[in-house]
Amino acid sequence: MIWSLVKIVLFVLLVAALALLAGLLSDTGGAIRITAAGLEFTLRPLQAVVVGAVAILLVWLVFKIAGLVLATLRFLNGDETAISRYFDRNRERKGYQALSEGLLALASGEYRLALSRAQTAERMLHKPELTTLLMAQAAEASGDKTRATEAYKALLSDEKTRFVGIRGLMKQKLNEGDSETALKLAEKAFALRPKHLETQDLLLRLQSESGDWHGARETLGAKLKAGALPRDVYRRRDAVLALQEAKTVISEDASVEAREAAIEANRLSPDLIPAAAMAARGYIEKGDRRGAARVLKKAWEARPHPDLAAAFAEIEPDETPVQRLKRFRTLTVLHPESDETRMLLAELQIAAEDFPAARRALGDLPLTSPTQRSLALLAAIERGEGADDAHVSELISQAIAAPRGPQWCCDRCQAVHRVWHPVCENCGGFDTLSWRAPPAATAQVAGIEDLLPLLPAQPELARRDRPADDAEIVEPDEIARRVT
Repeated sequence: MIWSLVKIVLFVLLVAALALLAGLLSDTGGAIRITAAGLEFTLRPLQAVVVGAVAILLVWLVFKIAGLVLATLRFLNGDETAISRYFDRNRERKGYQALSEGLLALASGEYRLALSRAQTAERMLHKPELTTLLMAQAAEASGDKTRATEAYKALLSDEKTRFVGIRGLMKQKLNEGDSETALKLAEKAFALRPKHLETQDLLLRLQSESGDWHGARETLGAKLKAGALPRDVYRRRDAVLALQEAKTVISEDASVEAREAAIEANRLSPDLIPAAAMAARGYIEKGDRRGAARVLKKAWEARPHPDLAAAFAEIEPDETPVQRLKRFRTLTVLHPESDETRMLLAELQIAAEDFPAARRALGDLPLTSPTQRSLALLAAIERGEGADDAHVSELISQAIAAPRGPQWCCDRCQAVHRVWHPVCENCGGFDTLSWRAPPAATAQVAGIEDLLPLLPAQPELARRDRPADDAEIVEPDEIARRVT
């Protein structure tokens, strides 16, 4: 309110001052005489002021018109001018509008429209890091793989967009099933951005699938440095990779390197059962039986497992059943109440033909936890104590129909594996196999060597044909012959 009053007062004062000045000029005597081209003009002071103001305005207009003419000529010549900047801003506005519409069309599933808008945006903006990427994604979504590939390759020429181009081509190769090329592209993408988590995971998976265990360990180390893995998980998975690296060395018949790699895997994760078994066999081959026993005892203390018992038996392959039973006390005193320890002790007593002791060791396990192995052991005990064939056959039939018991089961897809693998053969999950009872729907029928792994093998037992899931079909008569 006050400011408005002040402005009104100032305006009135200005008008009064101008009126006063005009009055003074009118009262001033004299005149200004101008002669030009034979013409003479006489101007009074007030008229001279008005003419001067009009002349100044005309000169300003002349300069402005001249500047406009020059700007037009420069625009036609291709130089940057105010006119060109105006058209550039207009084109840029339309380009960003087309880019926005393309992104919205891509998100809403209108891929053809998105591709059209991407082409318009590319023509107006000349920013390939935005428009080419949109064009590649729209072309790929619409099924135009050729145009998508060309767009991704165009991104490779610019350092700022090279990673995006490699990543797009890599995903294309994965969709096509070309894992070999995808692996090479993943390695290039990893070299550009080693801390990119998605690239790390994809590269690790591809390296594991291709058997590049050494490279997979390096990638796993990069995940640790990037903070994407806890250290305890890193140690476990590094041990898994080291174990597979050891198996690769074994397949190449290089026993020294195999022992070192297996021992390293066991050192990284002492509770990894396959690593402990392989490390123990490496010590056995080296002649270090104490080292093998120490490794297996530590692993058994972490978790009893039949593979550990089988490796422990290999330390002294020529011992008698009684000597083996005595030596195995190193393991059986650990976790004496676990199902695995009780079945191991029962199996050792059966091999030593001490059937009452075997029954005591087995206890009520066939009733409380009836599995194929526990019932097979009970059938062997009954046969050893002189039970009739009908009763033994009944127990064997129960064993065939009973649950398999703990197996290597994938925690992700529940697929059952006969032996341990670092990568699930069904879903591709890394380090997802755990030793546990699988769901009933996925349980497999056991082979006789799985049911009674420490009893001496019978050469007359012929293997049956295996189905596709690598499970062995065992007939009741075969088990009957085996337990006798």
